[in-house]
Amino acid sequence: MREYCEILRLVWPLALGMVNNAVMQFVDRAFLARESIYSLEAALPASMLALTIAGFFQSVTAYSGTFVAQFHGAGDKKGEDSSYAAGTIIAVISGILALALIPAGRLAMPLMSDNPEVLARANIYYAIIMAGTIATCGHIAASSYFTGIGKTGRVFWIGLAGNILNIALDYLLIFEAGLGIAGAAYATVISSIMQWATLGIMVKWEKPTLELIGRILRFGIPSGGYTILNIISFTIFVFITGKVGDVEFAVSNACFSINWLLIAPMEGFAIGASTLVGQYQGRRDSEGARRVLKKILVLALSFVALLSALAVIFNHSILSLFAPTGTESALFYSLGFKLILLMAAWQIFDAADVVVAGALKGAGDTKFVMWWMVAVAFGIWLPLVWLVKATHNTMPALWATMVVYVVIICAGEILRWRRGKWSIIKLT
Repeated sequence: MREYCEILRLVWPLALGMVNNAVMQFVDRAFLARESIYSLEAALPASMLALTIAGFFQSVTAYSGTFVAQFHGAGDKKGEDSSYAAGTIIAVISGILALALIPAGRLAMPLMSDNPEVLARANIYYAIIMAGTIATCGHIAASSYFTGIGKTGRVFWIGLAGNILNIALDYLLIFEAGLGIAGAAYATVISSIMQWATLGIMVKWEKPTLELIGRILRFGIPSGGYTILNIISFTIFVFITGKVGDVEFAVSNACFSINWLLIAPMEGFAIGASTLVGQYQGRRDSEGARRVLKKILVLALSFVALLSALAVIFNHSILSLFAPTGTESALFYSLGFKLILLMAAWQIFDAADVVVAGALKGAGDTKFVMWWMVAVAFGIWLPLVWLVKATHNTMPALWATMVVYVVIICAGEILRWRRGKWSIIKLT
């Protein structure tokens, strides 16, 4: 029981921080739904496209936190500080590269919708989010440092303040200033700047070696590859669902916002698993890593099961935050309930996959995590999606393919962990 309490002490700020972020995005989408159904349609695919590019840089930057965790486990304070400095350098370079890639991303925009009003709004949102990549990555480098040394409470409270600022700016910029979807994007960037500045001043700068930067890139690039390829596969799925119909697409986007609210705490548990496994590996204690992951899984799966049940029970109240008025509302609620049931079906498997993948990354097994996801997403799931689109192009049928995908990828991650090849990898 004492070890469960220690895990919760580290993980609860991370899990609540992810819920906090999800609530912020949830409110963001709800505001946009009130501003225009076109803004709601544009927000998810535009943000997914931005993450397809910027997500790579964010994941590479975040991997500096795994090095912080391993140095912390080994009791090397200089290594901790140098890893943060290396992550910050990577963040700045990432921000510059992201700016240069804005035009390339815009070429993909016409694939996501046939509606010119949706496309115009999506382009605005995408460009602003991409321009703010340097702030997002800088914030990730700083928060990853504190997570790596176990001071997750500090990350949570500053994240909470940042997201409260984001929500307040959402209202002011979307409605009061009349900026619409651009206001939502500006609010996100300003919040990231505030969090980076606040966390960054608390960390001592220790000049990193080129060898350390190279090692972070060596293990971080596959982690970034996993992120970008995972997002690409999901973005393709979003683009395909965008062709089913305007109301159906709006329902799908709303339900994915609900899904993020459910799975967000699991991202916190995954970061906790990565951190604790990294610390144990830094101490060269693989048995301790195995033991702590089992306990994290018990906590995570219990939590996600409860959240999924609540989403099903209160589906109408949740969907009412997004539902339009008039004749389309009945279809919105009916379809939304079906999608929430499908979402609940995959949550346990998705949660297990996210947490085990986090543990593998904490041990440095980033190449497997990337290539296994590629094999399942592009070799099984997307071909299945195209088959369903050709034979039974409805939103519930397309969403059902997600259940198949999540179950298969979860099984592979668990098998990899049980075989134990991760235990011989040395990052530091």
